[in-house]
Amino acid sequence: MIRPGKLITRNSLNITFNRRTMLIGGAQGLVGAILAARMAYISVVENERYKMLSESNRVNLTLIPPRRGWIIDRNGKPLANNKADFRVDLIPQRVRDVDGTIDQLATILKMTPDKVDDLRAAMKDARGLQPVPVAAGLSYEDFAALSVRLPDLPGVAPQRGFSRQYPTGAAVGHLLGYVGIANAEEYEENKNPLLITPGFKIGKDGLEKYFEPQLQGKPGARKVEVTARGKIVRELGVQEDVPGKPLKLTIDGGLQEFVARRMGRESGAAVVIDCQTGGILAFSSMPCFDPNSFSDGIGRLEYAMLSQDERVPLLNKATRGLYPPGSTLKPMAAVACLQHGVDPEETINCPGGYRLGNRFYQCLGRHGPVNMVRAIEKSCNTYFYAQAHRLGYDKIAMVAREMGLGEDFNLAGLNQRYGTIPDSEWKMRKFKQAWTASDSLNAVIGQGYVICNPLQLAVMVARLASGRKLYPHLIPDNRVAPTLPYPPEHLAIAHQGMAQVVSQGTAARSKLPLEGIAMAGKTGTAQVRGLGSGSRGGAGVPWKYRDHGLFVCFAPVEQPLYAAAVVIEHGLGGSRAAAPVAKDFMTYMFDPQKAMDSLLAMEAGWGGNIQERMASEFASFRARAEGRVAEPPPQEAAD
Repeated sequence: MIRPGKLITRNSLNITFNRRTMLIGGAQGLVGAILAARMAYISVVENERYKMLSESNRVNLTLIPPRRGWIIDRNGKPLANNKADFRVDLIPQRVRDVDGTIDQLATILKMTPDKVDDLRAAMKDARGLQPVPVAAGLSYEDFAALSVRLPDLPGVAPQRGFSRQYPTGAAVGHLLGYVGIANAEEYEENKNPLLITPGFKIGKDGLEKYFEPQLQGKPGARKVEVTARGKIVRELGVQEDVPGKPLKLTIDGGLQEFVARRMGRESGAAVVIDCQTGGILAFSSMPCFDPNSFSDGIGRLEYAMLSQDERVPLLNKATRGLYPPGSTLKPMAAVACLQHGVDPEETINCPGGYRLGNRFYQCLGRHGPVNMVRAIEKSCNTYFYAQAHRLGYDKIAMVAREMGLGEDFNLAGLNQRYGTIPDSEWKMRKFKQAWTASDSLNAVIGQGYVICNPLQLAVMVARLASGRKLYPHLIPDNRVAPTLPYPPEHLAIAHQGMAQVVSQGTAARSKLPLEGIAMAGKTGTAQVRGLGSGSRGGAGVPWKYRDHGLFVCFAPVEQPLYAAAVVIEHGLGGSRAAAPVAKDFMTYMFDPQKAMDSLLAMEAGWGGNIQERMASEFASFRARAEGRVAEPPPQEAAD
């Protein structure tokens, strides 16, 4: 039996329709009410927030990197300043097509293949918003050509601003250090947005790093109106940056450059000190890197050239190079002998050496009877062998330390290896062995365990010349140095001997070419190879096995104003390599034009000045790296 269906009438349909209409209408009304409430909330309560977001889409605020404070010499001459610059960086996070962008940049900026390779490598290691430098020092034409293509080059950040400049280049590399872009680790330590601002750099080494808070300055800001695609419509306002504070040094800028240039193609270091104050007038380690290259972002090829150079241009030899001081210590040893009762007129016969037991210690010649002054003049080992054997080296070591040898000076921004002035206690502590008479003989002529750096040698001769315990410094200091505990007549004996070294002794060829101004000094030769190797480090052996040449000096003899130390690595001897260099820069201090005329003539034979020689060396290195020329055979340095 089929049951009849439910009867549907017009009224029932109307009731159902009206119920659904009310339900849907109520839901729509509720949604509308929620939307209206939300719109009211946004319009009223969060009005300022969305207004700010809207403004940020329309207005772009960028930081302006502050100009670094200048580093100036004692006379106000800039050693590091800033130059107006067009540059371009890449922001890794914003670059969509790395290879395509680099290809376009290479075409627009005419980049060399090695620069392109360096940029690709840098982008592989980059991350986030950390800017990667592409090029600096762009011409206005290149900068404009790049700027008009910016809509097609996301992540490319061209900028007009200032960049660090070192006018004398490599002449100040180890003294000042250099600046560079903050790396990821530095940003993690200090998440200052300035560190990821294109064009901003911080001190990375030397004085630039040590005095970063003083040199950095405060950033400015630029507000511009932009389109949705980032194109600038107009500039709305600029807040100028506040430059960093200048840093004044004791350095004489002209002398600093002259010393570096006069070192020529040699490897070594020279330090010049003011005998009145202890201020460092010149501080040079050559060869050296060009801080302009590091500040602009040094390429891998140029860095490889520096790191592979056997002359080690990346090492600051003035404070971190350690050398046996050789006979340069004899004037100091003479003062020590006088302090312990030795009569300066006492003579000791030099038959060409000194016998200790079964061993005969060689002298530099047969000098016959010599007193203290003549022993310094002729650099007679025999005389000092005899005195050290009689007194013991412990007494001499005390004076050596008082003169600054083995001392770690607290110089701003410069790390130091302070070497060794040995004595019996030191040897027992280090080797568990007793000091011997042969140790004394080696130490008194600046060999054996004795090693020091060129700065210490310069301090030694400055204290010896002035009679005061001068402390070396790079920042002007008005403190008066105390007097050394040695009678003036004892120092006068050392002065007389050193004056005769230059007037008629081992450095007679290095007299100053100046009327009425004489220089006092002491030559030294430091062995690189021991006698047990079978040969001395003379001209017949490869460059790296040759003896070092050293020279310490002061001038004028009567009233010392300047003291200096020069070390020429593998220079064969102090009188041959180091004394002529010292003669020329001491001449510069009293007659700059005469010294410059002589220097220019020498540079013509060396292949140009420092920058010209470095450019030539890099061109040759790049050609060899690219396989365009054969590797040349090893060359020995000029004698």
